[in-house]
Amino acid sequence: MKTFVCIDDTDNLETRGTGELASIMIEKIEEKGWGRCTYITRHQLYFHPDIPYTSHNSAMCFVIDHDNEIFEDSKNFAVNFLETETAQGSDPGLCIAEYDKIKDKEIIMNYGRKAKKEILNKDIAYKTARELGIHLSEHGGTGGGVIGALAGVGLRLTGNDGRIKGKMKFPIPGNTLTVKQILENSDIDKVQSIEGQVLGESENIRLGEKVKAVFLDYSKVLLVYSATDEETGATSWNTCIKEQLKKY
Repeated sequence: MKTFVCIDDTDNLETRGTGELASIMIEKIEEKGWGRCTYITRHQLYFHPDIPYTSHNSAMCFVIDHDNEIFEDSKNFAVNFLETETAQGSDPGLCIAEYDKIKDKEIIMNYGRKAKKEILNKDIAYKTARELGIHLSEHGGTGGGVIGALAGVGLRLTGNDGRIKGKMKFPIPGNTLTVKQILENSDIDKVQSIEGQVLGESENIRLGEKVKAVFLDYSKVLLVYSATDEETGATSWNTCIKEQLKKY
């Protein structure tokens, strides 16, 4: 069984970010033996002057893989965690969705897509959650984080949105690795160009200062781009920089 958990708007500029709180939640859930949690995906939502956010207006989502019924326990834990750990002045929201019990997945996915380009409100979020049988709750401030929390689950369900939280590090030396080395020394599923070409194992990849993966095709993907050296004319594959990853 799979249960989706997403939190949004839990911090202020001086405190731990929402991603860090999601990481702590994962540690505690696994310590309790409720299941194994996936990596966290960061979902970028709409930037607009009328939308309050701390720094980037993004929601953090992860999935619990479990065998037993954990909904009530995980909900009670998450509610208590947010009410005790979120920052003063934040507007935290929580969404918990049991995959098999979501009544219409297309509706929540469309809601998530809208949240990337439109201003939504709490009434819309709560109405959508009620229709779909999804837990949605606010835990301080205006509670505006429920808008993004629901959107984060919808976007994670699409399988094609979000950056994976954290920088990637490889346990072998060198600034250039083959695709095979990357796949064997990480949990990356594939290395792919920004144009959509899946690279073969023998291709060399030049690693940038901050190597980050994205969530595409329900997979953890390392995106790369081709660059040409002005002096030698040689081309090489390079991991994407921050500006290139902003649209994910």
